[in-house]
Amino acid sequence: MINFIARAAALMLLCLTAQAVLAQTWPSKPIRYVVPFPPAGATDILARWAAEKLTPALGQQVVVENRPGAAGNLGTDLVAKSAPDGHTILMLTVAQSISETLYTKLPYSLQRDLAPVALIARVPNVMEVHPSVPAKTVKEFIALAKSRPGQINYASSGSGTSIHMSAELFKMLTGVDIVHITYKGSGPALTDLMAGQVSVMFDNLPSSMAFIKSGRLRPIAITTAARYPGLPDLPTVAESGVPGYEASAWFGIVAPAGTPRDIITRLNAETNRAVNLPDMHERFAQQGAIPAPGTPEDFGAHIRAEIAKWAKVVKASGAKVD
Repeated sequence: MINFIARAAALMLLCLTAQAVLAQTWPSKPIRYVVPFPPAGATDILARWAAEKLTPALGQQVVVENRPGAAGNLGTDLVAKSAPDGHTILMLTVAQSISETLYTKLPYSLQRDLAPVALIARVPNVMEVHPSVPAKTVKEFIALAKSRPGQINYASSGSGTSIHMSAELFKMLTGVDIVHITYKGSGPALTDLMAGQVSVMFDNLPSSMAFIKSGRLRPIAITTAARYPGLPDLPTVAESGVPGYEASAWFGIVAPAGTPRDIITRLNAETNRAVNLPDMHERFAQQGAIPAPGTPEDFGAHIRAEIAKWAKVVKASGAKVD
């Protein structure tokens, strides 16, 4: 028994020593930054901006690698199963927190297999309607929807996206009966919204901003807890009569579980430094993004809260993906 304890203690000491050496020499090669969605979207753009700033700070190239598929689950699973040496990281989004309960069989667990590093930014969604819809406020829209149950359609960029779940959260809190029409991306959904084929959408703000400014879409409210500085006169959904409503897209870095703490600490510090640079603030504003630096613990708490929140919405909506 004494020999077993001694061997276990020696093995633990060896592991701790190996982790300390790894942290001191990291990074020793280029860092693979996996984006689990296609190029050119908000996730990809923000990741490439972060990689641009992290490369000189870390002394190794941070290489963005797009691994799209299954609503972000393919790329997420790849990183969850990668070596925990700090040389593979992932751009995590709200989509994966929704997938945690939307999908009945996931090959990974966010909380078990991935370690939070840093939240980078939040992106508001905007509740918007076709100009022909006779509702200019949230209260007017709720009254309209309740007078026409099952007759008003809303568009989303796909089942399980933040756009879809933002609408389902609205339905859950207001009791309106509006019908989901799913599209393969925001582009075709917005096309039909502007054509009047559907009436309302809870779109990511960046992809709708130009159409709002041109008057082709009418914004009713912003989905975040606070008003968006770029549209200061647009009220939030919560202050418009739906207390407790809050939804947004968000983006952050995670690493495989077991990545040495010293590596996570340094990567967090460099990410926060990059996010706080003035030129990054300007870029974020162009995309409708709000910088959101913080500690790994802050991000971990955020992920847990998002999983719990969207689990309730998924259950209320009845949505499931096998």
